Amino acid sequence: MAQFQGSRGFAAAIDTALAANENTNGLGDLPEWNLGDLYAAPDAPELKSDLERAAKDAAAFEAEWKGKLAEEAGKGADGRLGEAVAAYETLEELMGRIVSYSGLLYAGDTSDPVRAKLYGDVQEKLTDASAHLIFFTLEMNNIEDKVLEAALAADERLAHYKSWVLDLRRDKPYQLEDRIEQLFHEKSVTGRGAWNRLFDETMTSLRFSVDGEDLALEQTLNLLQDADGEKRRRAAEALADTFRNNLRVFTLITNTLAKDKEISDRWRGFGDIADSRHLANRVEKPVVDALAKAVREAYPRLSHRYYAMKAKWLGMEKLCHWDRNAPLPETPQAVIGWDDAKKTVLDAYGAFAPQMAEIAQRFFDRNWIDAPVRAGKSPGAFAHPTVPSAHPYLLLNYLGKPRDVMTLAHEMGHGIHQVLAGKQGALMAPTPLTLAETASVFGEMLTFRSLLAKTTEPRERKAMLAQKVEDMLNTVVRQIAFYEFERKVHSRRRSEGELTSDQIGALWLEVQAECLGPSVQLREGYETFWAYIPHFIHSPFYVYAYAFGDCLVNSLFAVYQQMPDGFQDKYFAMLEAGGTKHHSELLKPFGLDAADPDFWSKGLSVIEGLIDELEMLDG
Repeated sequence: MAQFQGSRGFAAAIDTALAANENTNGLGDLPEWNLGDLYAAPDAPELKSDLERAAKDAAAFEAEWKGKLAEEAGKGADGRLGEAVAAYETLEELMGRIVSYSGLLYAGDTSDPVRAKLYGDVQEKLTDASAHLIFFTLEMNNIEDKVLEAALAADERLAHYKSWVLDLRRDKPYQLEDRIEQLFHEKSVTGRGAWNRLFDETMTSLRFSVDGEDLALEQTLNLLQDADGEKRRRAAEALADTFRNNLRVFTLITNTLAKDKEISDRWRGFGDIADSRHLANRVEKPVVDALAKAVREAYPRLSHRYYAMKAKWLGMEKLCHWDRNAPLPETPQAVIGWDDAKKTVLDAYGAFAPQMAEIAQRFFDRNWIDAPVRAGKSPGAFAHPTVPSAHPYLLLNYLGKPRDVMTLAHEMGHGIHQVLAGKQGALMAPTPLTLAETASVFGEMLTFRSLLAKTTEPRERKAMLAQKVEDMLNTVVRQIAFYEFERKVHSRRRSEGELTSDQIGALWLEVQAECLGPSVQLREGYETFWAYIPHFIHSPFYVYAYAFGDCLVNSLFAVYQQMPDGFQDKYFAMLEAGGTKHHSELLKPFGLDAADPDFWSKGLSVIEGLIDELEMLDG
């Protein structure tokens, strides 16, 4: 089933892309998505009938296939195992369409009780229906290796799903007895799912008082990018005040979910606290460890060095934490209208490959994008693939800032990737998170390079380079710091029991001070800022995928610049593969290997090179 969450179907925007404001002057007509390609309305008879069909077909599937898979595999070419997998995929497609619609509708306004009820009801009904399907993957993994290998060789229909079948076997060491798996599954609605929903609805309802005005989270975060330093300070203090007043709830949610994960990991036999995420990402722990180590060792060369330069540019001895994303004096303040943003992204994508621009154009022409800021709308940005028989949708909170244009380029990259991978079908289209960020970050890089090539005025070039460096620091340095923070929180939760708000805040300050360096002062109140990061709640250890993707794209882009001939074909083949290949297979045609210790250093050197150029411009 398509999962409506950051850990699978969604790709949340990077931290600095968070921006919102109700002032839409100069933006033009912002598109709102049309969910009619999924269902016409919440009360559409098709939605009701599909929910009923999902329940009925799931029960019938269990009755027909449970306890028979090994027998069918043993029949070789005469067996029906391939037929069973195809039927399972059909159910995944049906349920994915339903959950995608209810989730997207809910994301459009999480404060609407009607949408919230539909979302909750759908989650419960599909959890009940999919309980009939739990046996299938467990039973598939209980087929003996030799029998399954023979069936894959003899059954043409099964052979179509070979990559999915073999990928499924990776989970085999960690699966539990069928009844326990069913209990875990059914309890998820009242367990992790309920705590996730509590976080979302609490965060959406919060208001932050700035200059006598009560603002939502997005609007307040946006003020941290304001040119007025006093306004940035007041926004940061408002954030801290409201977070502090609600810290008891966020601390309880964090402690509960960390314990929930520990229980699951212990029962399944995972060793390291992040092993389940690595397995889901189909990436080896040593590869992630090498990435984290390389980034930590680069802190002084990257973030420490850059923020020291930025403090000097702003005439400060040190930056306060609310100055980290402040615009430089050279940064253009004009609002970028939607039509200009659209043209910028389409031109950049089209210059690389006309096919990419053609796919992107569909998103604009067919209302697959929801761009305006609205009360109750989910914060940030994401791309959701829905199901292969439909198409992806993008959610933005567009306010006309340069970073909003980059967010559009980022999410459009995801959308294009999801369109191209859709041909693999519901089971094999989803891409592990480590590679799911490749197309989005590559799209950002294309857009940035296109804009930079047109910029000849030194002050504008400096502003553009600085903004790109900050985005990359937030995508690489900050996300690895987030990963280190999660590791500390989950480790301490396991060894010491429940953590207090003060203890969690101290861990947050520790990792932030390490990554930001001595030129950034973490003033009072910043110890609460861990509370609003949704990734910690929805998908533990998700965050390193951003750093993985950014460093990978830096290396990939270098290959493109050095050998552009034939690159596009290889690139499209990589995106079209979806989840059918391991990262080592996908990167091999480009001569790249994420297991190579030098791989990450090469990616980080690109950021260092941009900082070098800034230093030269400053001189």
